[in-house]
Amino acid sequence: MAVHILLLLLAVSVATADEDAFIGVNIGTDLSDMPHPTQVVALLKAQQIRHVRLYDADRGMLVALANTGIKVAVSVPNEQLLGIGQSNSTAANWVSRNIVAHYPATNITTICVGSEVLTTLPNAAPVLVNALKFIHSALVASNLDHQIKVSTPLSSSLILDSFPPSQAFFNRSWNPVLVPMLNFLQSTDSSLMLNIYPYYDYMQSNGVIPLDYALFKPLPPNKEAVDSNTLVHYSNVFDAMVDAAYFAMAFLNFTNIPVMVTESGWPSKGDSNEPDATLENANTYNSNLIRHVLNQTGTPKHPGIGVSTYIYELYNEDNKPGPLSEKNWGLFDANGDPVYILRLTGSGSVLANDTTNQTYCTARDGADPKMLQAALDWACGPGKVDCSGLLQGQPCYEPDNVIAHATYAFDTYYHQMRKDPAACNFNGVAAITTSDPSHGSCIFPGSLGKNGTMANITAPSLNSTISDSSAYKIYGSGSLRSILTVIRLLVWGVVFL
Repeated sequence: MAVHILLLLLAVSVATADEDAFIGVNIGTDLSDMPHPTQVVALLKAQQIRHVRLYDADRGMLVALANTGIKVAVSVPNEQLLGIGQSNSTAANWVSRNIVAHYPATNITTICVGSEVLTTLPNAAPVLVNALKFIHSALVASNLDHQIKVSTPLSSSLILDSFPPSQAFFNRSWNPVLVPMLNFLQSTDSSLMLNIYPYYDYMQSNGVIPLDYALFKPLPPNKEAVDSNTLVHYSNVFDAMVDAAYFAMAFLNFTNIPVMVTESGWPSKGDSNEPDATLENANTYNSNLIRHVLNQTGTPKHPGIGVSTYIYELYNEDNKPGPLSEKNWGLFDANGDPVYILRLTGSGSVLANDTTNQTYCTARDGADPKMLQAALDWACGPGKVDCSGLLQGQPCYEPDNVIAHATYAFDTYYHQMRKDPAACNFNGVAAITTSDPSHGSCIFPGSLGKNGTMANITAPSLNSTISDSSAYKIYGSGSLRSILTVIRLLVWGVVFL
């Protein structure tokens, strides 16, 4: 069975100062088999992803992100916006419950109030600025307004006549909302949040926008787009849209608000009428975008000033409605396997922790506990895995359950067999993953084992013991356990050999 043997290192912000641009990822949850928050965090840590954006303020995710140092942008969902925008006390309660209760253990840096409200929920537009102010006031009351910024992601479709960028302006019908919103952002030193999708710009251009221009591919000067007013050359759609936002704000007399891109990406699969939603194009776009941001390239209007950007998105969301492309924006599938391996050569120190050959063998989610126990017995017996690390008092004894112990044994055997994919099956109860299962002082074979220890990735539900917990604790003394072990090994030795 074909498996990914290359581990994706998404992005480490190489920031040496707070103002340096970073790459983060959006974490959508519209999956039929959404990983547990602790598994999500383990993937983030294994990939060295240091910035994430949530589409809500899910307590499980915020708890799992605690003490990781990962910088978190949380969101007020659109469905909660009307209540918060109409009531200061509702906003205060939201901040108390979702921010104060988790900060500073969870490094919350940003609150996104709604998402593309003006274009997707226009009836809430009249209360959007109030919602921003009420949330900010609650932060002020908790002395958190300097640590946590407040803004709202906007669709780039609000910018009209986006090329040439120097002529761009916001849809004037929204000026009664945009002007006070920009005043708020300026007064609180917050960013204008913008969702930029060159894929859609390309698809809707009827051939006017070349594919290479949308994908950040190098263009000769005579193929670059030229702003006829400034004579500035643009080599990609992304920069042109960011500068269009700067010019649109300047048109309203706001010239010192930075732009942050809260969503950008490219789908890896599409329907028959979406021929450019391919693995190759998704890889090209996101690889080039990451390199562009982390190199602090900036835009023609603001060269050298990088634009912090969140990739859309971490996982493919198979439950998303709409065309096939809507389900395939993710960098990973639900098992934590990369959809494609980003090409980040030339990104400077972003590849300092390259983990291209780091894969692990873990117990498969939902596997039958008795099957896991039998496979564990085989690995620690005929499989010749040294399972002494699972003895009570040893680093990998906790969590004391069959899933955690089986994962340790499976991964050790897998590495003993030089990561042969066939060595990670165990009658269907094991799977290869890019997520490092190391936790605390329990470091698994092949783990980086640096920059601190990994978080315990075992979900709370996995910490409960199965009904016959004594049956799998085969490492202690006792004749009964020895007899049971021998019987299991005789039976399952046939299965696995």
